[in-house]
Amino acid sequence: MEYRQSSKIKDWAVEDRPREKLLKKGMVSLCDAELIALLIRTGSPGRSAVELARAILKDTSYNLNEMGKLSVRDLQKYHGIGEAKAITIAAALELGRRRKLSAIPERYQVTSSRHAFEFLYPNLEDKQHEEFWVLYLNRANQVIEGVKISQGGISGTVTDVKIILKHAVDRRACGMILCHNHPSGNTTPSNADIKITRKLTEAANYLDIQVLDHLITGENTFYSFADEGTL
Repeated sequence: MEYRQSSKIKDWAVEDRPREKLLKKGMVSLCDAELIALLIRTGSPGRSAVELARAILKDTSYNLNEMGKLSVRDLQKYHGIGEAKAITIAAALELGRRRKLSAIPERYQVTSSRHAFEFLYPNLEDKQHEEFWVLYLNRANQVIEGVKISQGGISGTVTDVKIILKHAVDRRACGMILCHNHPSGNTTPSNADIKITRKLTEAANYLDIQVLDHLITGENTFYSFADEGTL
């Protein structure tokens, strides 16, 4: 008896299914046919979505630029590709073309404690309660994102090391600048401020992430652990 591979993706081994493969191994693990299969979702009788995608790619010399020239009507000539699927494929290819043409936005680069303060202070100005923020940076010290970690009362706020590091890992950050405000206006660090700075610095080191500074803001002024040599 001759055994044939099932044409239904749901009958494939889990590691061979495009969606599960993407979740387990990442986007780059998928070939062009598997990515297109995710768009069309289902194939035709006797042919899986991946096999159908391969057929379209074969007819365009396995070149996505050539495939992008196919019209919705051209795509509908393939058995199993209706109008909705053809439009989905065409829209995805058009988005890829537009992404290529889009300019990469220039990120704010932090080169000093003053730069970090100027970026974060608008979020903390005039606040009558404490907030803890973290500025996540890439290897070039460019801002990936500023994130509010917690909000508390007049005299303090809870700072969770695990949450801060999770945000860093999720954003693939290489550096962090910590920042919180003192509503009193007194920017002198408390013992608790010093302890959390040391704790975060030590924990981040295990992940090869550098804590570059910790700013404490007052009214249009700040204290920098890095500048004062207390980091």
